[in-house]
Amino acid sequence: MQARRYDSKTTIFSPEGRLYQVEYAMEAIGHAGTCLGILANDGVILAAERRNTNKLLDDVFLSDKIYKIDEDVACCVAGITSDANVLTNELRAVAQRHTLMFGEPIPCEQLVMRLCDIKQAYTQYGGKRPFGVSILYMGWDTRYGYQLYQSDPSGNYSGWKATCIGNSSAAAVSILKQEYKVGETDLHEALLLALKVMSKTLDMTKLNAEKLELATLVRKDDKTVITVLPVEEVTKLIKEHEVREADAEAAKQEGSSKKSDS
Repeated sequence: MQARRYDSKTTIFSPEGRLYQVEYAMEAIGHAGTCLGILANDGVILAAERRNTNKLLDDVFLSDKIYKIDEDVACCVAGITSDANVLTNELRAVAQRHTLMFGEPIPCEQLVMRLCDIKQAYTQYGGKRPFGVSILYMGWDTRYGYQLYQSDPSGNYSGWKATCIGNSSAAAVSILKQEYKVGETDLHEALLLALKVMSKTLDMTKLNAEKLELATLVRKDDKTVITVLPVEEVTKLIKEHEVREADAEAAKQEGSSKKSDS
């Protein structure tokens, strides 16, 4: 009951120093589809769970969760889609204004920071509510190379080697901590690791290429190439992942049988 006195406005702190509206926005993201990002030696990948809420919906878009911002940055969203559309449009506008003014692409962290300033303002001024969206950004610039960032409704952002947002994010991050090898992961291994995490955290018995989105960001011939993988390529990766898992399970059973015999 005490929370009711402090959760009606974003500008009022509770006696414990909490902003309940921001926490409610974070809770909304916790029920959204899973999105994860992995930083590899030769690129960055984003993976997202595609949730089809109604089989009658027309799948007219190439991508539901992954958005290209400019030539060097793409992002993946978890949360309220309408809020995400507003923020991705703002990201594109900020990136284009910088390019028009300075004649070069905006640095990745500067773009993230500019959007987080807007998100933070919506937690500070009365009559507004926080955006119910967390975003993963993958990008490249001349100063820091490949980068992966995460931002949340409070306006906080941070750089990551591998992270996850959305449903089952805690379990996914726990697996990433165990499986991710710093400095030893190439793009292909990162894609397979993403599928491994998805297979253990998503609420499905078997991975389905129709319900997954995978995107890569690499540099080729001094140009950044952002690619949303087609269904056929995702299917091939899923088959390779299943073969690896079967081999690992067979090796595990063989090792346990040898221990029992000894």
